[in-house]
Amino acid sequence: MISEVSAAAVRHRHAVLLLGLLVAGVNAAAVGFASSLGQELFTPLLLLAVAALLLSVIAVGIRPACFVVLPQVPAFATPAPAWKVFFALGFLGPGSANVGALVRSARAGLVSTLDVVMTITWLALVALLIVEAWRGHDVRLRPHGIEQRWVLGSLTVPWEAVPAAQVPPGADRPSRLRMTFAEPLLVRRRGLPWSWNALRTDSVDARFLSAAIRHYVGHPEHRTVIGSQAEYRRLLAQLADPDGGGEH
Repeated sequence: MISEVSAAAVRHRHAVLLLGLLVAGVNAAAVGFASSLGQELFTPLLLLAVAALLLSVIAVGIRPACFVVLPQVPAFATPAPAWKVFFALGFLGPGSANVGALVRSARAGLVSTLDVVMTITWLALVALLIVEAWRGHDVRLRPHGIEQRWVLGSLTVPWEAVPAAQVPPGADRPSRLRMTFAEPLLVRRRGLPWSWNALRTDSVDARFLSAAIRHYVGHPEHRTVIGSQAEYRRLLAQLADPDGGGEH
């Protein structure tokens, strides 16, 4: 059930986030201009926020061994994380309440510097979460290499850097996949990358991602067709039976 809800949230994440922003705007206006309505909305929105945060915690554990095929990019991308959508929704309620409270204080002439700072902090946090959830895919395997992007920066690893990604022994479901590079000077980092030498695996099976990277490091002849459905089928067959003579 949780998997189906998470998949639906990811598939319709733009509509879900827009609806969340609409509800948050109504709540902010109610708290700021109609306190009685704001009080009536408080309990149901609080319950929805708690439910969304609980779903985000559960969804972190959903890490399928698959990619999303993006032929228009082209790329094989890790699935969009459902937990980011739920997490952003969970913070929209308190964020909108802060905005409404600031408006109400301003109307009463009681606004303080601390109120403004707290509200701006909430808005910045919510904006970051919304943008991250809206973007979707974190890690992409592309013909030229591996890309990891988030709202504040990016990490690009060309295949020529010969990346090696290994799951640590004893690790069950790690949320990050550390990499080493034979040619570290070829690795490009821009802005504030999420990590200097690790890939996020909070929406994909780490061993699956590691195996795919090893495959393309060792078989450069297949890199040019990354992003096609035919190559994805071949990759899955090869990873499922690496010693079955699937190479061609």
